[in-house]
Order: sequence, then structure tokens, then C-alpha cells
Amino acid sequence: MIDKLSWISVYPEVVLAVMACAIALLDLGVSSPKRTATYVMTLLTLAFVAAMQYFYAAGGNTVYGFGNTVVSDPMGNWLKFFAAIAMMMTLVYGRAYAADRGMLRGGELFTLSLFSLLGMFVMISGNNFLVIYLGLELLTLSSYALVALRRDDGTATEASMKYFVLGAMASGFLLYGISMLYGATGTLDIGAVFQAVNSGQIKHQVLVFGLVFIVAGLGFKLGVVPFHMWIPDVYQGAPTAVTLLIGGAPKLAAFGMLIRLLVEGLLPLAIDWQQMLAVLSVGSLLVGNLAAIMQTNLKRMLAFSTISQMGFVLLGLLAGVVNGNTLSTMNAYSSSMFYVVTYVLTTLASFGVILLLSREGFESEEISDFAGLSERSPLYAGVMAICMFSLAGIPPLVGFSAKLSVLQALIASGQTVYIALALFAVLMSLIGAFYYLRVIKVMWFDKSTSTAPISAAMDVRTVLSVNGALVLVLGIFPGGLMTLCSNAIVKMLTT
Repeated sequence: MIDKLSWISVYPEVVLAVMACAIALLDLGVSSPKRTATYVMTLLTLAFVAAMQYFYAAGGNTVYGFGNTVVSDPMGNWLKFFAAIAMMMTLVYGRAYAADRGMLRGGELFTLSLFSLLGMFVMISGNNFLVIYLGLELLTLSSYALVALRRDDGTATEASMKYFVLGAMASGFLLYGISMLYGATGTLDIGAVFQAVNSGQIKHQVLVFGLVFIVAGLGFKLGVVPFHMWIPDVYQGAPTAVTLLIGGAPKLAAFGMLIRLLVEGLLPLAIDWQQMLAVLSVGSLLVGNLAAIMQTNLKRMLAFSTISQMGFVLLGLLAGVVNGNTLSTMNAYSSSMFYVVTYVLTTLASFGVILLLSREGFESEEISDFAGLSERSPLYAGVMAICMFSLAGIPPLVGFSAKLSVLQALIASGQTVYIALALFAVLMSLIGAFYYLRVIKVMWFDKSTSTAPISAAMDVRTVLSVNGALVLVLGIFPGGLMTLCSNAIVKMLTT
């Protein structure tokens, strides 16, 4: 018999699953071309689920359920809260774009978004290797369908096929690595795997062999080099609203999965997976920044930017265990959590502006399309400038605080190799500043090539303004969010 605590641990997921099914059925009776009723019900569902996660997180309790296969802890609750808010903002930004392109002939955009969020929740809550994998598959299968939602667009269909083929390969890597660990430890429970690995009675070579495949699968989901091949093509080929859906909230889930598998399950092998992550982060920073310089398509440029930004997230995980000492784990892992949360916030605003400037029959995704934007709308040009400055890591914006926290974690380790990595990351950030500043130069100093009016619904204008303001305010006052991330990581490490 399932106990009460088990249900308490998954109430938000149950609500989300039930409402996703209910909205799919109720949408059959909606005739509005903009699916207004479906849109409102979806936002209300997301708001309610976000509120549940907030109260769970604020309570600070850790609850295990269903035979220790799922866990509800502050770190997971906060990641799920931010993911739900990110999904709400994504749908607010993308609704008009989707309506103009015939993507709202049915309610699939909303229902698939809810199911993809459910997959993220399961990934973040999983305390069992197989449960995490099931959540990952729910997310990716929903994402494949969303990328191909414009059935009449050959580019989107091609992007979906590339995503599907490479995603299937990455899932195979991850599943094979899990099977290797299961064969070595005899369990799929993350806590039991930790104890088995920590006992030192299992052949190290077998564990490392499985670990390689798990890191490869995680690398694909994060989009880091050399598993980044799908990122530029899918970002550019997918409808922009779906690009934001893929590039926003799922990054939080990928971070949660990374923590569950590598930190909670395989921390005794940290010396091995930290070396692997170091190689991935260096490659991502190098390839992401150098390739982004050559791009003229803004979505493709932001795709390579994502690769370099995820390289920074991995850097934060490197300094958790130093010479077998775990004293710096909280500082290191909380810096990565802070980085990924602020990166998603900035990405939402930048793609929000791209979606705002897009109109029926016109995709505003070339950098040249932003020429003279400051003349047409100083507000939206200002929001985009804030995002670009933040991604470049320029103070006092939140991107600077995020980069600084990761660099401090590396330097605090006192290890020469980590200090060298910090210097390399700073050098790559200087190179990366070029392509971010180029966008600002085009918006503020080039002559406008379009006189089309910029119109947006009240909800879009309000959310975008708040989004841009948060990027600035959290940069000036980062302490609250940093403390939240630190406390969440401490709770995760001590339970």
C-alpha cells in the first residue's frame, strides 16, 4: 500500500499530469483561433503548480516516496518552481508568434508543453536511475513533436529529424551507462548506488566504463562539446517559440539530472567525472565562443552562446571535490545552480524580444533585422541590450554575478589546474563579448531597415519588462538568490 508521504512527494506532478490530460480534452471544444481558453487554463495550471513548488521549497522538507524512487527536496522544488515560471513566460512570449504561423489550429503547443514540463519534474525528482530516464524520455519525445509542429515548414521538419536521431543516440548512451552501473552495483536506487560505489568493493574500471556513457548522455542533454551537433540546427530550424521552450526550462532539468546522477549517486567517482567535465567545459567554451563570432543568424548565434554558457555551468561542478576533500561542494554546486537559473532568466528575455519583433510572414532572426531597433522602440532595444550585456558577463548585470561566483569557486579550490581553467574562462568571455556587443551596436548605432510598427499584447509587454528588470535587479542584489541556491544545495547534500 502506498503511504501518504509518497503522495505528498508527487502532488504537483499529479496535478500537472491530470490538468495536461484535462486541457487536451477540453481543447477539443475550443474554437478560438488563438485558443484563448486553452491558453488561460494552461497558465493557471502552471501558476498553481509553481505555487505548490514554492510552498514545498519554503518548507525545507525532504520527502522520499514510492520506495525511494522519487524525492522532494528544496533543491528539486526550487528548480521545478523556476521551470514552471519559465514555461509560463515561454507561452506568454510565444502565443502570438504561434498563432500567426498556424501552430494553434489545435492545442498541441499547450498540452505538449505541459507534458514536457512533467518530464522535467520527473527528471528533477528522480531518486532512481530508471525514473530519471523515464522523465528524460517524456521531455524529449514532447520536444521532438514541438519542433515539428509547423507541419508545412520543411526547415522545422528537418530540425526535428536531426533532433530525434541524435537524441535517440544520446538516450542509448545514457541507458547503456545506467545498465553498466546496474550490472556492477545490482541496484538502480541512487542512494544504494552511492553506498555500493563508496564501499570500494566494485572494480573501478567497470564503474568508469559506465560513467563514460552516462556523462556522454548528460553532455548531449546539456548541449556541450562534442555532443553539441544538434544545438545550432535545432535552434535555427525550430519555430522560435519552440526554440525558447527547448533552450529555457529544460536546462534547469538537465542541471537537476546532473546533480542527481553525478553528485548524489556517483560522488565517490568525482575524481573521474570531474576530469571528463573539465574536457567538455574547455571544448564548449572554445567552440561555442569562436563559432558564435561567425554567425549572422541571431538564433544560431545564441545556440553557440548556449554551448559556451553550459561550459561555464560545468566549470562550477569541477571544484566540488578537491583531493578527496568535499568541504567546497556547497560553494561549487550552488554557483552552478545560480548560473543556470540566471542564464535561463536571461535567455527568456532575449528570445522574448526576438518573438516580439517577428510578425506574420517574417522571422526576425537575422542580426541585421535588429538594425535601428532603438529608434523604433527604446524599451525593447534596452531589454535586449541588458540581456546581451548580461550574457557577456558585464557588471552590474546578473550574468556578471553568475560568472564571478563560478570563477570564485574554481579559485577557492587552490588547485593550479582550476585556477588555469578560471583564467581560460575569462579569456573566452572576453572573446564572447564581441558577438554580444555586435548585436547592441546594430540595435543602437545602425540605421533602421524597417518601419513596421512594433505591437504587443499587454501581457507580453508586462512580462518582458519585468523579465528585463529582473536581469538588472538580480545583478545589483544577487545575495538573495545566491543564498537560496546555497541553502538548497546544503539540504540536498545533507539528506
